[in-house]
Amino acid sequence: MRRILVTNDDGIHSDGIIRLAECAKNFGEVWVIAPDGERSAASHSITLRTHLDIWPHDFPVSGVHAYSCSGMPADCVRAGGLCLMPGKPDVVLSGINYGYNAATDTQYSATVGAAFEGAFQGFRSIALSEEGTSCHEVADAYLKGILEKWIDRVLPWNWIVNVNFPGCPLKACKGLLENRRASKGSFYKDAYKEKEKLPGGGVRVEVAGIYNEDAEEGTDFRALVDGYVSVGFLRNVGSV
Repeated sequence: MRRILVTNDDGIHSDGIIRLAECAKNFGEVWVIAPDGERSAASHSITLRTHLDIWPHDFPVSGVHAYSCSGMPADCVRAGGLCLMPGKPDVVLSGINYGYNAATDTQYSATVGAAFEGAFQGFRSIALSEEGTSCHEVADAYLKGILEKWIDRVLPWNWIVNVNFPGCPLKACKGLLENRRASKGSFYKDAYKEKEKLPGGGVRVEVAGIYNEDAEEGTDFRALVDGYVSVGFLRNVGSV
């Protein structure tokens, strides 16, 4: 039976990880090891200069081994797969993230970072994200089929599968596009706004990105803008 490690960056209480764990039960023994709170945009960071606390955690999906972790999503994969679980996981599923992880945003994503850590450790890894809305119809309709196709697929070392679901109603979704390359663009163009002046010549600023849908054809970004589920591949550093 497959050993499946499920994690995320929205925290163990997130609706997305609950839905992912429920679906993952169809494919093997599920271990949920997730942060005890939100860790969005933590990228691939890990905890080095202090300890990690890992505790058994109540989880609303029966038959799942669930633990919360004081560290980052990549810590959950490292400590879970190398220490906590009775054997190394066959696959890491990271998500379902609240908000797209596509285009250049993937470099900041701790959902993707956790999947990259899994791939780095030699575990097949899939990152899954959806638009940050309350409509989960597309993800819930496509999730099982995507896992059936990709959960056992062997990729080159340090490569992951990256899946993004649009947040539209199912009837508005145009289908699924595979082999989407990561766009060079971004959903939000970088910008900051000044909040206030600080003593001593300082200034307080806040991110104020400008929404953008200018995406290249054939990319994950374009697929999502056009209303498709996007499935693609991402390569971490050090791989060929």
